[in-house]
Amino acid sequence: MSQPGLNPASQRLGWESFYEDRAKPCTFFRNAPDESLAAWVVEGRIQRGRAIELGCGNGRNAIYLARDGFVVEGVDYSRSAIAWATERVLEAGANVTLTHADVFELRLERGSYDLVYDSGCFHHMPPHRRDDYVDLVANALRPGAWFGLTCFRPEGGSGFTDAEVYERGSLGGGLGYTEERLRTIWSTRFDVQILRQMNKPGADSGLFGEDFLWVLLARKA
Repeated sequence: MSQPGLNPASQRLGWESFYEDRAKPCTFFRNAPDESLAAWVVEGRIQRGRAIELGCGNGRNAIYLARDGFVVEGVDYSRSAIAWATERVLEAGANVTLTHADVFELRLERGSYDLVYDSGCFHHMPPHRRDDYVDLVANALRPGAWFGLTCFRPEGGSGFTDAEVYERGSLGGGLGYTEERLRTIWSTRFDVQILRQMNKPGADSGLFGEDFLWVLLARKA
């Protein structure tokens, strides 16, 4: 996933060190699924089937889906994230197929998934790969299947414009999106049915949520 003005080697090293330090105070290191994902599953909006999580991190959402009866795959750019996810999957007794890979190097079977889920991958996508990423997600899904997303609102992201990303050679920790921008990007291939601010559940809820994030649920046209 090489980007002009961005150093892929340093990005990879950055993600390795990020997930190697498991003791850091990071809210999504908890073994808790996104509140939005859990709600959509419980409400029956998302039907059980074949699912893949892009940027699965330590596996918290993938494990949740597997426990609920989905056939689940998880992919992450960080080898240390996959190692952690593997440990958690074994501890949970869940059935999740995990892969260390750049999402753009995957050879996903076209139209074979009922759900593609992304909790924090898209906002680390460089501007020139956005359209490719939308196509990757859409092509992986069968017609009428679902895409779920959690990503930075403007206040959660770096504030960098697309031009500044390349001027600085950095995403600044991730890009924030306005509601209008997200709708424009994802409506090219999807019917966006839910786009709202993420809820922040109580500490004892067993769920993850932060109000500087968006959640989006969209159906492939």
